[in-house]
Amino acid sequence: MHTIVKHPLIDVKLSIMRDENTKSKEFRENLNEIASFMCFEVFKDLQTYDSDETYFTPTGVKLHKKKLTQKIIIAPILRAGIGLCDGIKNMVPTARIGHIGMYRNEETLEPVEYYFKLPDVENPLVVIVDPMLATGGSAIAAIDACKKRGYKNIRLMCLVGAPIGVTNVEKAHPDVHIYLAALDEKLNEKGYIIPGLGDAGDRIFGTK
Repeated sequence: MHTIVKHPLIDVKLSIMRDENTKSKEFRENLNEIASFMCFEVFKDLQTYDSDETYFTPTGVKLHKKKLTQKIIIAPILRAGIGLCDGIKNMVPTARIGHIGMYRNEETLEPVEYYFKLPDVENPLVVIVDPMLATGGSAIAAIDACKKRGYKNIRLMCLVGAPIGVTNVEKAHPDVHIYLAALDEKLNEKGYIIPGLGDAGDRIFGTK
């Protein structure tokens, strides 16, 4: 299952990110802002409870502070996935951050895990994040890595996806809900999403 998170402000910010003349600073800022907007959809089904912690309103009413029932881990796929973390943490400051490192084997073209570390949290919701969902290979490998270690409640949050990538992830992991800000047209012969926004990692970190 997948959801396209539609909002006019997302559309405006995404058009800025697609512009080849947009510099790294502005690219990162808009990426963070879109990630924050997407949180409203990604986490809309979470439950809260009244904690033992209390406070008084300015009118003198005593209330219990609301807290999330579900513990959340944000798991960016290195390196580009890091670009989404600040935007999510702005909305969910209690979320913990893990890291999943993947690289592509030049001979087999298959993703290879080189690093995996998630916080030690019991029964968390793991949200794997990566700006681009192209073929879906890295996302599938990241989900595989999580499931192999016993994580069961997993979601995938990406900025832009290609239809083939969505199809591949849904086929491999039908229990993982995919969230996108945009579903683009296709992949080109080099595997880039069209129209896409180029190499997200290079544009986030200014390495090209």
